[in-house]
Amino acid sequence: MGRRYVPLLLVLGAIWGASFMFIEVADRELEPTTLMAGRLLVAAAVLLPALLFTVGVRPALRELRRAGRTGFVAGIVSAALPFTLIAWGQTHVDSGTAAIANASMPIFVVLLALRVRRSERVSGLRLLGIVLGLLGVAILAGANPPGGWSAVAGTLAVVVASFSYAVGALYAQHHIGNVSVVVFSTAQSIAGALVLVPFGLAQLPAHPPGWKPIGSVLALGIAGTAVGTLLYYRLVALHGSTRASLVVYLLPPFALVYGAVLLAESASAQKLVGMALILAGVALGSGVFGWARRPAAVAR
Repeated sequence: MGRRYVPLLLVLGAIWGASFMFIEVADRELEPTTLMAGRLLVAAAVLLPALLFTVGVRPALRELRRAGRTGFVAGIVSAALPFTLIAWGQTHVDSGTAAIANASMPIFVVLLALRVRRSERVSGLRLLGIVLGLLGVAILAGANPPGGWSAVAGTLAVVVASFSYAVGALYAQHHIGNVSVVVFSTAQSIAGALVLVPFGLAQLPAHPPGWKPIGSVLALGIAGTAVGTLLYYRLVALHGSTRASLVVYLLPPFALVYGAVLLAESASAQKLVGMALILAGVALGSGVFGWARRPAAVAR
């Protein structure tokens, strides 16, 4: 099972690391709600036919109805809300900063797990990791960062999105055993699209967007959401929400490289220090070093 974990994590990290770049491009012509409504509509348009073809129309519709409430909740906390917050945040900060702020997600998973799984106690290195991660977020936001207080607001919006992702990860781990990964992913995309489409339509641009924003929406919907969601929930089902959430380890390096090479973004000392602290905090706070000594709990 460990042999499948690392390749899945690397592929997902490369896909989701590129998502911040595509959001950066599309944000220039589309409002966050319009951008993310389009992203989820594209994902649903890919996932639903695939599900219907795989299991048949009647079984697929029956499974989707059974996953109705679960999919609706996941569509809000794992898609509509965090997607929009990140897109809005990236109107104030660049893609690399957003990816680094998003790396706080596993810290929230650990903290929330204390509430939903009282058997998990944080002390020693794990407690130090949580403190380091939160310090990294504070440094990344900064008291007077480039871009002023709007940059602080943008960074914090991404951090709130990370908290929402953490809630969604634990929620998915609890329910993913009741439905297949494909059904769960499809239901989530449909529900998220239904929530965002009215807002997206209200904020449509006055003029048709260019090919770059349209291409970015397609890339976000097909790769970032349809393929990415399937890979992510596969990780959750096989390895649990904490280990799956460690994919955000890989997002800042990928996003910084994509941003520097393709968007001419700079990697400032503030970004690098914040990233180092957050990633160190995630490594310690999530107990990754302990996995070398004991097997990971696997969600079934």
